[in-house]
Amino acid sequence: MTKLLEEAFKKASELSEIEQNSLARWLLEELKSESSWQKSFADSEDELSKLADDALDEHAKGKTKKMETDDL
Repeated sequence: MTKLLEEAFKKASELSEIEQNSLARWLLEELKSESSWQKSFADSEDELSKLADDALDEHAKGKTKKMETDDL
């Protein structure tokens, strides 16, 4: 465990039981969500790569146009 995480847990241990449980639920949900995102990205890596190749190909063929942020 890192020093920073140890410090965070030490401070969290000073919270009330209700606050600790709330923090724990939040942290567990965040970790679960992060795991889901990582799986989603890993599962879509081939598709994202194909889309990027297609976009670069269209750009090389002059089928794209430059847009300003105000146009988005």
